[in-house]
Amino acid sequence: MQDNIKKLSAPTIIQTVIDLRTSVKQARLKNKTIALVPTMGALHDGHMELVRTGLKHANHVIVSIFVNPTQFGAGEDLSSYPRTWDADLEKLTATGAHTIFFPSVDEMYPDGFETTISVSGVSEPLEGAQRPSHFDGVATVVSKLLLQSLPDIALFGEKDWQQLQVIKRMTADLNIPVKITGVPIVRDKNGLALSSRNAYLNEEQYKIACHLNKTLLAMAEKLKEKETIDGVQQWGVAQLKQAGFDAIDYLEICDAATLGKPGIGPLRILAAVKCGKARLIDNIGV
Repeated sequence: MQDNIKKLSAPTIIQTVIDLRTSVKQARLKNKTIALVPTMGALHDGHMELVRTGLKHANHVIVSIFVNPTQFGAGEDLSSYPRTWDADLEKLTATGAHTIFFPSVDEMYPDGFETTISVSGVSEPLEGAQRPSHFDGVATVVSKLLLQSLPDIALFGEKDWQQLQVIKRMTADLNIPVKITGVPIVRDKNGLALSSRNAYLNEEQYKIACHLNKTLLAMAEKLKEKETIDGVQQWGVAQLKQAGFDAIDYLEICDAATLGKPGIGPLRILAAVKCGKARLIDNIGV
């Protein structure tokens, strides 16, 4: 691994908006297309799949690393959120990212900053109900990153399905000229969706966590067999309780696009559970 990394060019590290815009301008003058992969660092192979997908769709990939304080609520894990800069740089070098945008909080939210972007409707249930103001923070920082870099395409993991729908709604409503693309969830060998917060799990909690995706898969099969939505949801909640999760924030079957009540369109099963210090989310299409 180390020898291979040495043969690749390390990404250019940029910390200011003005330098980022200068870099993008230079890439555009060379007729390069731009992909943006927004992250909060603590990178795993799910993030690397976003980068690899970006490399397929564009010839210059920017990865932002910014632990965004405005999307964390009171009592959440902002201060303890994993920060693994050296490992992140190594992974991005190995994967072939071209630029890392690594701004400070002051760079993103300078003195006097008072603007918040709020997306109604799709942001309100599920995570929105559990974490008030969370999606305001997400929409605000993502809009800033998109306008700072003006990429052709921006890539987001489908593990954060509701976030993906919020960002699609925001960019459409604000006419931000970027293609928002979701990338399928990357899972480990036991089906657990990769997440930076999986690092909080001990061995016993990990075994419990692996029941989340198994339950969602079983629920999807029950729906395909025409069992009732209410019945399947109740069965799923019982399964998660039996598995030993500390709390179930939600487990719901929703319209895949609006996250409202199921209609005639595709469905999505979405869940958020707590296991020890870790809050895990997952979803599956039906």
